[in-house]
Amino acid sequence: MKSIIILGDGMADEPIDALGGMTPLQAADKPYIDSIAKLGRNGLLDTIPEGFHPGSEIANLSVLGYDLNKVFEGRGSLEAASMGVEIEDGEMVMRCNLLTIENDKIKNHSAGHITTEEATELINFLQEKLGDDTVSFYPGVSYRHLIKIKSGNKNLKCTPPHDVPGTPFREVMVTATSPEGERTARLINELTIKSQALLAGHPVNIKRIEEGKSPANSIWAWSPGYKPAMDKMQNVYGIGSGAVISAVDLIKGIGVYAGLKPIDVEGATGLYDTNYEGKAEAAIEALRNNDFVYLHIEASDEAGHEGDYELKVRTIEYLDSRIVKPIYEEIKNWTEPVAIAILPDHPTPCSRKTHTKSPVPFIIYKPGNEADSVDKYDEVSATEGSYGTLKGDEFIKELFKTK
Repeated sequence: MKSIIILGDGMADEPIDALGGMTPLQAADKPYIDSIAKLGRNGLLDTIPEGFHPGSEIANLSVLGYDLNKVFEGRGSLEAASMGVEIEDGEMVMRCNLLTIENDKIKNHSAGHITTEEATELINFLQEKLGDDTVSFYPGVSYRHLIKIKSGNKNLKCTPPHDVPGTPFREVMVTATSPEGERTARLINELTIKSQALLAGHPVNIKRIEEGKSPANSIWAWSPGYKPAMDKMQNVYGIGSGAVISAVDLIKGIGVYAGLKPIDVEGATGLYDTNYEGKAEAAIEALRNNDFVYLHIEASDEAGHEGDYELKVRTIEYLDSRIVKPIYEEIKNWTEPVAIAILPDHPTPCSRKTHTKSPVPFIIYKPGNEADSVDKYDEVSATEGSYGTLKGDEFIKELFKTK
């Protein structure tokens, strides 16, 4: 049996007064997802192990069953794999956001979702001005980039910028957690201040301000680590070939280390305007040629970070009508059955505008298997599911179980 995971990043939420006390999942019109919940078995998945921050890097590794204590080496090192950036011994990599500082406070984590073209020009400019034999900048997608530091030390306390909008940036700059990390912490903070001086007058930002957009007037480095040692899913679970589809370098990088082939989709943005139809078509084609597909949709997470509950409801409805519907309608009559799992990686409550650690609702539907009593998909209904609450590698083992 082939398998596909359809992951709506950050879909889970909390009750919202403006939605009549419902969550976006409860409020959304999602007939296909609900019908799959009725056909399958449901439960909750604890994706954030004790002691870990509820980041997408943690949660997605957890969904795939990896032991975070053994494999996690920071977000940047995972994104590097997707971007083709080699990490040598003695090198440390960090995610490097372009963001907006206003009145000495973090206004947003994304520089107003700056375009990749604009961001690439700015990162290349910083590489020219600040890059040297020790420090290198690498452009990624939109606001998500990399910084690599030779002889860097990962014993650092870093704050993800999406966790602290409105906070004075100096209060959450990098600090060392050991004497060995002090030099690296000092270097990163110096680069941050220097970037602000350089970016303030750059033509890209002058034009963005004239157009009423947020300028990308600072870097923000976080999630440090070295090259991770991850075994491929084929070796761990005995599956055949696999593919990963995402607009986000982080998820593609996890897929690369997990032994999944990354598939790029034209027009995939990571936002609500992503190419849903293209992603659905790519997933169907990937299922024809592979045994497992990991399809990641970022849009709901970004809506949660913006605190926009109406947009979040809409992204869930898009997931239903433009992803789940075409995939299900195509594969339901295939000779070889396909198991479908649907879930988020973590909640991103609109009221908090950041990730939380609460277990997330999931569905596993396998044609021919007995369903449980759940007839719709949301945070509350899933508590009545026959799986109960799973953790660690229990979810992925259930998905790949042949009986």
